[in-house]
Amino acid sequence: MDFIVVLVTAPDEDGAAKMAETLVEERFAACVNIIRDIRSIYSWEGKIEDDREVLMVIKTKKDLFEPLKKRIQEMHPYSVPEIIALPILAGSPDYLRWLGDVTL
Repeated sequence: MDFIVVLVTAPDEDGAAKMAETLVEERFAACVNIIRDIRSIYSWEGKIEDDREVLMVIKTKKDLFEPLKKRIQEMHPYSVPEIIALPILAGSPDYLRWLGDVTL
């Protein structure tokens, strides 16, 4: 079974927590960590933006990426949210077993 980490930025911790709770409750994610107070500098609509955001670190199965992405897009306040996936190349067997057990 293949697992991934999905990175999603959000404008605030409360909104990220609501999305995280929904993703875990609906079993699209095993766990979501929320890292507060990151600084994002990016180009948007021809301007350089400099914003404070939070980062969601979502652990899930690779096979769940598409439905997870769709669910995030439904809930996310941004018109183009950052949703990127990175492979988990190795991990604790017990943790990976748990991750597989608690997701769809």
